[in-house]
Amino acid sequence: MEDGADRTASGAAFQPSLIKSENPTQETDKKVLSRRVKGVEISVPIVFNNPVRVVDSPPFELSECGWGEFEIAISLHFHDDICDSKLDLYHNLKLYPQEDAGPRSTKKPVVVESYDEIVFPDPLDRFLARVQNHPAVVVPRLPATLELPHIVANEDSEDRRGSTKDHPLCQWFMNFSEADELLKLAAARQQVQAQIGKLRRQLTVADDLPSPVDPASAF
Repeated sequence: MEDGADRTASGAAFQPSLIKSENPTQETDKKVLSRRVKGVEISVPIVFNNPVRVVDSPPFELSECGWGEFEIAISLHFHDDICDSKLDLYHNLKLYPQEDAGPRSTKKPVVVESYDEIVFPDPLDRFLARVQNHPAVVVPRLPATLELPHIVANEDSEDRRGSTKDHPLCQWFMNFSEADELLKLAAARQQVQAQIGKLRRQLTVADDLPSPVDPASAF
């Protein structure tokens, strides 16, 4: 199970900001997130009116106008047949791009995306059965001859309501790639291993140094 990227777009002066939660890998199934998430609670700084906002229908997004960079708390509330507890996420709203290589423009929004995966270690029986019976899910213990029913997505107005395909800021949204995320994780792991090796070498050198002489023991 996955939680999509939270997206923030900013301009200048008192800038409009958009906070959005979505499933980045299920663009063809517009209702997939709303079938799992009952509501999204977004907490903004107390300088805003009504700092705790609840969005209970897709698209799960919040638009606000203000100034400043701060951390936004996002709580996902799931349907009763999925999970009886909420999930807390955090997202940093940015005013300026991380790679500021050219002149700043108020026409180009700042897009900051983060990707999280949600794991349900002890899913409820109804939710587990629903996931296992989905045609896109491969469950190893099922017989190879078992034919799962094919579900045809309905292309009605309710489906299109949760899509970001026609969003006014969609040209600035990044394309999520699991391969890119795996490469980033591998690079981070190599960096951590290199730091561990460096610290081990430093500790080895420190152990080989003679112990300092206590001045009191010289008398």
